[in-house]
Amino acid sequence: MRRGRGKEKGSASVLAVGVASVSLVCVAAAGAVGEASVGRASVATAADAAALAGADTLAGFVVGDACEIAARAARVNDARLESCSVTGSEVRVVVGAMILGVAVTSRARAGPPPG
Repeated sequence: MRRGRGKEKGSASVLAVGVASVSLVCVAAAGAVGEASVGRASVATAADAAALAGADTLAGFVVGDACEIAARAARVNDARLESCSVTGSEVRVVVGAMILGVAVTSRARAGPPPG
């Protein structure tokens, strides 16, 4: 004689759907966090490349304007040069990009060591 099982029929299916839904949301959130982290690192790399390209121009290794060359290096790395300043033989840049619909920026400096 089985009593009480009639009320719980199918409850395991509802629980399984709920667990699967929560799992999918967690995986999607982890993917978004991972993509944002990789995107942030890419913007930092673009800033470093832009600053180094500008400094190479000032050192005479590349012909052209330091900020134009820095902007080109940023574009090659899927970013945009937001600002560039040259002081002596030092280049400072701010590079930005859109990551998951959010504006992300990174700063970099290249030139001889301070001191």
